[in-house]
Amino acid sequence: MSFTNNHVQYFIMNVYSDSSHTALKYLKDIEVNINNVLVMTGDFNIRDSLWDHSFPHHSAISDDLLIIADYYNLALSIPTNPYPTRYLDTVGEANSTIDLMFLRYGSSKINQHSVHPDWRLISNHAPLSIVITIMDEIISTSKLSIQQKSEQENAFLEEVTLSFKNFDTSNITNKEDLKFMVNKLNSLVDQAWNRNAKCLRITKHSKKRWSEECNKALTDYRTSRSLDNWKVFKKVIKNTKRAFFNLKIWEVANKSRNTWELMKWINKRKLSAVMI
Repeated sequence: MSFTNNHVQYFIMNVYSDSSHTALKYLKDIEVNINNVLVMTGDFNIRDSLWDHSFPHHSAISDDLLIIADYYNLALSIPTNPYPTRYLDTVGEANSTIDLMFLRYGSSKINQHSVHPDWRLISNHAPLSIVITIMDEIISTSKLSIQQKSEQENAFLEEVTLSFKNFDTSNITNKEDLKFMVNKLNSLVDQAWNRNAKCLRITKHSKKRWSEECNKALTDYRTSRSLDNWKVFKKVIKNTKRAFFNLKIWEVANKSRNTWELMKWINKRKLSAVMI
């Protein structure tokens, strides 16, 4: 299972390892290249005094489990309520803790889980739960823009040109000086842009390729804030954009029947994208 938080993809591993520890042996012997594992949880079928205080012994297979967890940068989570996780109806056999959770090492936001014996219903295993905070995806509703062939564009270019002309580079003698000068030039360009650009609100009319389908997909996402609707929205935008430009290329090509006119139109679109 995976989810995206602040444009970073994280993974949750759900493991079932039988009494022969098949899954653990597989994970130990096979290098599974999965980055950003946030949680590893499941039924590991291991009793050990490390997590079950009613059990007096240490198991050698536990060391393998901890090594696997460390490989994914995970640490054993201590439950907020240390209840057993497996319940037996057999007389003379004690309940045990074999369902575990490992969480990202060093995380201050997710460092404990809870055991819920009252949620198990007819199951003999108690569910484990943890709350993972997912940041809201922010969709920009405005942007800074300079219109082509406008007074603002001329003023911006003049300011940047003047800044470059008056920039003193004679004192650059090492790598640190060069880095400082580059950052200063970048700052001057940003200041010129901010002085001359206008803040425009992004609406469904901002781009000709925006369709009613795009508008509906965006509304659905803003209403639900679900990852699935976000993926649908991105897919609709991608498909609409492709269809729009394919149609425009066809129109230009058939109207002029001139390869150069078509190339001019494509280059103009690229220039517009750079300016925005």
